[in-house]
Amino acid sequence: MRSKDKISYFYDGDVGSVYFGPNHPMKPHRLCMTHHLVLAYGLHNKMEVYRPHKAYPVELAQFHSADYVEFLNRITPDTQHLFPSEMARYNLGEDCPVFDNLFEFCQIYAGGTIDAARRLNNQLCDIAINWAGGLHHAKKCAASGFCYINDLVLGILELLKYHARVLYIDIDVHHGDGVEEAFYFTDRVMTVSFHKYGDKFFPGTGDMKDTGERDGRFYSINVPLKDGIDDAIFTRLFKTIIAKVVETYSPGAIVLQCGADSLAGDRLGCFNLSIDGHAECVRFVKKFNLPLLVTGGGGYTKENVARCWALETGVLLDTELPNEIPDNDYIKYFGPDYSLKLPGGHIENLNSKSYIGTIKMQVMENLRCIQHAPGVQMQEVPPDFYIPDFDEDDQNPDERVDQHTQDKHIQRDDEYYEGDHDNDNHMDDA
Repeated sequence: MRSKDKISYFYDGDVGSVYFGPNHPMKPHRLCMTHHLVLAYGLHNKMEVYRPHKAYPVELAQFHSADYVEFLNRITPDTQHLFPSEMARYNLGEDCPVFDNLFEFCQIYAGGTIDAARRLNNQLCDIAINWAGGLHHAKKCAASGFCYINDLVLGILELLKYHARVLYIDIDVHHGDGVEEAFYFTDRVMTVSFHKYGDKFFPGTGDMKDTGERDGRFYSINVPLKDGIDDAIFTRLFKTIIAKVVETYSPGAIVLQCGADSLAGDRLGCFNLSIDGHAECVRFVKKFNLPLLVTGGGGYTKENVARCWALETGVLLDTELPNEIPDNDYIKYFGPDYSLKLPGGHIENLNSKSYIGTIKMQVMENLRCIQHAPGVQMQEVPPDFYIPDFDEDDQNPDERVDQHTQDKHIQRDDEYYEGDHDNDNHMDDA
């Protein structure tokens, strides 16, 4: 058991100020609410807090096609009507609307996950958290399911520079299709997704029989679940499968996507998980003491998303949080009881004992097909991707100040760790 874990936490308030549009379920404002709970509970004093760099187009193109990245960079709400064929080709529109500052939003959340992976690679922390990340549906050449850039794939590609094998775990209610697809043909990433499957539930993939192909055969694990699963069944199944996966696959690092739409009462979800049940999965993965990158994901009842990710930040810090939410800028959202914990739901549980038993048996059978962890001949590690030099003096100082003064969501004094700990050279100290 190593001594106290060192935690790096990435946050930029600008990510919470974008607006997907009226009636769209994705509310990035939930990230501001999460951060303010983290501050209110004093968790920022126990970890290093960083503003991530904005990922460069060339970094995003490590996975995504250059033409798609270029289009995201160029398109605006005012010009989208001029490009109907590109909008259709890149699946932009109703689910994935074009909104103000879309590309900067992508740069920030992807930059957070890339920075998190690099800090883990350089052994500057044991656990790295980016609640703004976890947008697992984005494809190489297209947006999907409210996701434009797949930060998880980019983070895993960074981790693969230093680790022969990376394990990806996804507890969002939706199948982690974009990440699975990206690594479907390789044994260097094992993807494990626990999700609702059937009844035409988005994205419609993630059947148990989809296990990977070619070198990746048996390295994609899908755990398709039905409506109403509760804490006891979910956490027991999760622990059984993940323990066997880690034993068999022997990963060098783990990426954990903590989509909060698997919580009871989610606007788009259909599970009965309490926040304690969801957090138990995080606690279990932490116990393996492997380099761990934790992201957010889905979650459409925003006060519950904030509760969940704040509590899970506490779990990663081995800090028990009082159930009464301290006063903060968003306290009114947490009424009338102002409590942190959210009980499980009451949707009928359609996951029979025999159904869960069948899933467990099939997954264990697939894992037996992997005799042992695949051997990878590691080459010399490539450098972190080339970032062009730029002179801060050349930037418009009014623009720079404006961005930070208008950033109502961050109290800079609170956000940054005091003293020598605030030493990441990517960070703005404007």
